[in-house]
Amino acid sequence: MTGTLDGKIALVTGATRGIGAGVVQALAREGAHIIMVGRTTGALEDMDDAVKELGGTATLVPMDLTDFAAIDNLGGHIAKQWGKLDILIGNAGILGPISPIGHIPPKEWDQLMAINVTANYRLLRSFDALLKAADAGRATFVTSTVAEQCRAYWGGYATTKAALNCMVKTYALEVANNTNVRANIINPGPIRTSMRAAAMPGEDPDILDTPDDIAPLFVKMSEESFTANGEIISYADYKAGKYEKLF
Repeated sequence: MTGTLDGKIALVTGATRGIGAGVVQALAREGAHIIMVGRTTGALEDMDDAVKELGGTATLVPMDLTDFAAIDNLGGHIAKQWGKLDILIGNAGILGPISPIGHIPPKEWDQLMAINVTANYRLLRSFDALLKAADAGRATFVTSTVAEQCRAYWGGYATTKAALNCMVKTYALEVANNTNVRANIINPGPIRTSMRAAAMPGEDPDILDTPDDIAPLFVKMSEESFTANGEIISYADYKAGKYEKLF
């Protein structure tokens, strides 16, 4: 604990489990106040207890990210309460069906797009001005290897992550000049989460890194000293020391 994020306001989607839960606790350890967004009040309250045990503070936001008006309303509340947003972590996502593209039901395709792409667009739309109002706004989103290395039967999930990459890189170009906002993407690779277990049911989870292992990378990318912009950071490459010039 170094207190590198003291006084920072950080919003994390998908905050109650998996990578999101690990990131919430890591940010709290460094002094950030966490706005935790999740679908269920009970799970948020459990995470709030964990944050308090670390000496941190949090604001709980029960929300379905497909309620786009609620995202807009949240932006208004943050503006009124704090006047800025220092850190945005767009972590929430769904896997969808692993099946031939032609077999994906339209309803499930629409849900994939709504949560993995449109919700993140709405976050950027609603919090853009708040990130710019911060001394050094930092936005980080979560992608997947399949966004660039296409695999049969992964078309739904891969398409949404490819779209997310394009959107975040475009936003990064738009804020590159005359703002202190920096937007980047993390590719976690295989992490011990329920989504990974659903995608790879025969895999031994004990061989995988945990959300707590990857969470410090999110912290580093949220600090003012991290000034890279429009990058896709691979957790595996980070562990191998391949980003010495960025960190």
